Amino acid sequence: MAKDTEKLIRQLSLISYLMAERRPVTALEIRRDVEGYSGMNEDAFARRFYADRAELDSLGIQLTVDRPADGAAEQENYSLRPENFHLPAIAFTDEELASLQFALNLLDGEFAYAEPLRLALQQISWGRPSPLGAPDQGSLALGITASAGGHELSQRLAKVETAIFRQKTVTFDYYTMERDETGARKVDPYHLLFRGGQFYVLGHSHERRGIRVFRLSRIRGKVAYATKAEHDFKRDATFDPRSYASRAEWQFGDEVGVAEVWVSDRLAWQVERHFGRFGEVRAAGEGDAPGDIVIATPYASARQLVSWVLGLGEHARIVGPPELVAEAEERIALIDRRHDGDPDLAEPARATANGRLRPGEMAEEAPEGRARRDAAIRPERFARLVTLASILIHAGRAGERIRVADVCERVQVTEPELREDIDVLNVVNFGGGSYVLYAEIHDDGTIEVDPEPYSDNFDRPARLLPVEAKALVAAIDLIGDHLPEGALTSAREKIVQALGADPLEQGLQVADAGADDSKIARVVSRAIADRKLVKLDYYKPNEDEFTERIVEPYALVNGQEGWYVGAFDPEKDDVRHFRLDRVRHAEVMPQTFEPRPEVDPAADVEGWPKTGELPASRTARLWISPERARWAREERPVAQELADGSLIVELSFAGEDWLVREVLKEAGDAAVLEPEDARAAVLAAVRRLHHGARA
Repeated sequence: MAKDTEKLIRQLSLISYLMAERRPVTALEIRRDVEGYSGMNEDAFARRFYADRAELDSLGIQLTVDRPADGAAEQENYSLRPENFHLPAIAFTDEELASLQFALNLLDGEFAYAEPLRLALQQISWGRPSPLGAPDQGSLALGITASAGGHELSQRLAKVETAIFRQKTVTFDYYTMERDETGARKVDPYHLLFRGGQFYVLGHSHERRGIRVFRLSRIRGKVAYATKAEHDFKRDATFDPRSYASRAEWQFGDEVGVAEVWVSDRLAWQVERHFGRFGEVRAAGEGDAPGDIVIATPYASARQLVSWVLGLGEHARIVGPPELVAEAEERIALIDRRHDGDPDLAEPARATANGRLRPGEMAEEAPEGRARRDAAIRPERFARLVTLASILIHAGRAGERIRVADVCERVQVTEPELREDIDVLNVVNFGGGSYVLYAEIHDDGTIEVDPEPYSDNFDRPARLLPVEAKALVAAIDLIGDHLPEGALTSAREKIVQALGADPLEQGLQVADAGADDSKIARVVSRAIADRKLVKLDYYKPNEDEFTERIVEPYALVNGQEGWYVGAFDPEKDDVRHFRLDRVRHAEVMPQTFEPRPEVDPAADVEGWPKTGELPASRTARLWISPERARWAREERPVAQELADGSLIVELSFAGEDWLVREVLKEAGDAAVLEPEDARAAVLAAVRRLHHGARA
């Protein structure tokens, strides 16, 4: 029998024994009565029992230790309080359970933590109709989800997740984008961060002797444990992962100064709502128009800060400090030079057989789809066994046989894995030959269960183990306030209250570094649920104007650039998608509407929300400077490499104004080569910025 299997039987039997005895017991009694300890000498028992206690403690299952006054260790008494094993009852409403089920339906197969999420939902919905079979609401669709993407990256993520849980130091080779070099790293992993479609590891770097951030897709090869020890480190008590999840792109790294950015009243509402949390906002000074603002924001990367401001166009400019103003002006002038006249390109270097290089060629293979073998995070087998025991005992007490296929689906295992798990549970016992259950798989594909009298200790939901709790709360945070008729926010509060702590502070954080559209989302969600018209005060950046639209809202959809409401616009007699971060104000109207059967605004979620390529897109060819070529390879299809290290990439665009903003955000490191009208549009836009900078 494998050592891991022996350990699981021993730990589950220990829990069973302590729960059945319902009194403090001595170490001598445990050694004598609990499966797996009886054949050990005193030293071996002491080591194994200590290790088992430590591991159960890390799972949130704490044994109570009563020590005598004289402190003699051999006289310690041990017990397991029911509240330290069982999940506190959570009074979910039907709406909250339906919302949680819908979250799983949306994320299943696309979420790196989908399997522990499924187990968590089994536990928290205990004693009520399973939420896993509820119908799809269809009013929300996800284009961007927290999938690991690809077999290699999934394996890295799983290894790092386990290392965080077990406090194991890891080693790996890492490609550093800034220095364009690969080197060995030794890291104590503290936390995972999901941000902008990517997973990052936050941890103590032994080489840098401080906290560093590592993007998983830039790790080369396998992640390995540095030692064979049980644990290698303790996380720094002062480490706060929330600070990393609440930073703007220009705030990653060591702060070098505080930028002051003037924003016109045209976009002041948008900047204050979506970016105000990254600094301090005040009214602009004398000589500026009423409603103009200045946002003072700390920055670590001057280029990233300039990129953000240039993306706002002529409605924003940097006004301090002087060195940042100078850099912005230099980059504006650089964009101008690179679009004035004919482009001056180096000779071609090489190309692939079809003339294109894959995006991310230096980083990661494309995702391999929804195959279960690529599930990034599989829950600890301990968690699976506890959940399976609950399912089997519940069926046995009801006198029902359950189908093997149904159980496999509920706990996401293959039939051979299920048979192995049942073999383990069949030998877990309370001591003295009293077993928890006996389950037998029959030839007709059903399971018959004979539960023991004391098995009621497992006929209740166990506490959520760390990875299950993380999965549950991460799923809620990923979807946020965008679920019509949903109650994810209230469900999250109840879960955290029952657990006694927010699990995302202990291993995984979902960052929302983009727009704060939660208030608009709640208004639109209410309109979708009530089938009422909604009035949108909507900013159209292409025309730089506000427009009032009264539309029939059908669904919320997320994509590469944020969240959208998919709606039928009677004025256009067609489906339109409105970005929530461009909605200045939303109001639910009193008029209701009858849903149009032909309208499915979420039907194309596998298209442009994932790819960013709209049906009516044109293709632009962009030159990328040698300094930014490494980043471009991760994000764009590379059409050609040039001899000086620069690249030519292809970028799909539907609106010329969108392309102009994307090029401006490259801060001089990109230039449109064709089409010619787009190249001219960038030149015209940058000259308007010239005028604004001089003003």
